[in-house]
Amino acid sequence: MIGRKVPNVTFRTRVRDEAVGGPNPFRWQDLTSDDYFKGKKVVLFSLPGAFTPTCSTYQLPDFEKLYSEFKAEGIDEIYCISVNDAFVMNAWGKSQGLENVKLIPDGSGEFTRKMGMLVSKDNLGFGMRSWRYGAVINDGVVEQWFEEEGYSDNCDSDPYGVSSPQNILEKLKEKKAA
Repeated sequence: MIGRKVPNVTFRTRVRDEAVGGPNPFRWQDLTSDDYFKGKKVVLFSLPGAFTPTCSTYQLPDFEKLYSEFKAEGIDEIYCISVNDAFVMNAWGKSQGLENVKLIPDGSGEFTRKMGMLVSKDNLGFGMRSWRYGAVINDGVVEQWFEEEGYSDNCDSDPYGVSSPQNILEKLKEKKAA
């Protein structure tokens, strides 16, 4: 994965637009991989699903809390991607009170599939979802890779640790000190 360019994908997002009016003032906006990754150094982390226990209790809130520490290490943005649609991702972000971490909806799983991280979670009734991983991506190229152990379809467990914000931050600091 290291040295590999992220796949070129168009993401279907929903953005707030007061001009739309009404109780749901959002419109569709297509954003590409270049919109998210070109000319920036970012942390991307992926997880099996919005609103799921580990993702909502630890991973996403801890990335949000540690945002300023990532910025101090030269990270421009932190992105969370999941095989969920824009409606689900927006509702999750709102429920989490996000201010810093940006959510990327990979509703069709195209980006996740092209990253080689799409797995079946039929055993949980989820269908196709992302394996949990993290990456430091510089101008669209993977510099550091953090994949949880045991990549497989219908995994009985949900490993979490390698892609935790604490581990990624520690590795960024080590690389800077080296």
